[in-house]
Amino acid sequence: MTLSLCVQLVSRLPAVAVLHLRRSCEFSPRVSMSSYSPPPPPLPDQSLDTEAPNAPVTRERRLNPDLQEQLPKPYLARALEAVDPSHPQGTKGRDPRGMSVLQQHAAFFDRNGDGIIYPWETFQGLRAIGCGLPVSFVGSILINLFLSYPTQPGWLPSPLLSIHINNIHKGKHGSDSETYDTEGRFDPSKFDAIFSKYGRTHPNALTRDELGSMLQGNRNTYDFPGWMAAAGEWLLLYSLAKDKDGLLQRETVRGLFDGSLFERLQDHNSKKSS
Repeated sequence: MTLSLCVQLVSRLPAVAVLHLRRSCEFSPRVSMSSYSPPPPPLPDQSLDTEAPNAPVTRERRLNPDLQEQLPKPYLARALEAVDPSHPQGTKGRDPRGMSVLQQHAAFFDRNGDGIIYPWETFQGLRAIGCGLPVSFVGSILINLFLSYPTQPGWLPSPLLSIHINNIHKGKHGSDSETYDTEGRFDPSKFDAIFSKYGRTHPNALTRDELGSMLQGNRNTYDFPGWMAAAGEWLLLYSLAKDKDGLLQRETVRGLFDGSLFERLQDHNSKKSS
């Protein structure tokens, strides 16, 4: 009964519908294993790569990919302490006195502690860290000449070329390592990059030639004042604080940023003269 009903229904369908019904019941031929190709492998994750194949400079000046494991939150600029993997809490036993790292650096030259640095105080500070008379005299004039006006609390310049420590961040020049950010904080990742990029002979020190490569690599286009300021600062540091092998050690440079190096040099020179 049921079979005869189905036959009747099919016989009443149009010829085109019957043809489509027959084709849908046919099996498609099997795909041979020889014609099968596996899907392409997924592309590697390149989001954390620090070197670009078509940018050789990224291979020459390398970053430290393991810094996150060596120091907590290395991307976070520190306001009070100059930290690195060997000094995660900053300089041990040193009170930042509520000042930014850049302010601590400058405060060494504030010889009477009133928050203002005059040229004669800069001269005294340079002499204390071991600079000769000509360097101290010229340096005190140039430093106060360039930093006085940007750090003034108002629009009027100071006839005495005073530097106000509260506004020292406004005197930050370009073409530097960017270890100080624009507010005077200490950026651990930028500090680490000084040595990962340019410390090729020794991982935690710079030779004289490597120091020159760093100065050249940090240059901003047409920033001639920044070029001269950076060269003067780093070459003076090298002449005063290189070790017996002619190397500028990582710890020495870290002490430069928070000013603790100045205190060590002053103590060393005072003991030598006594």
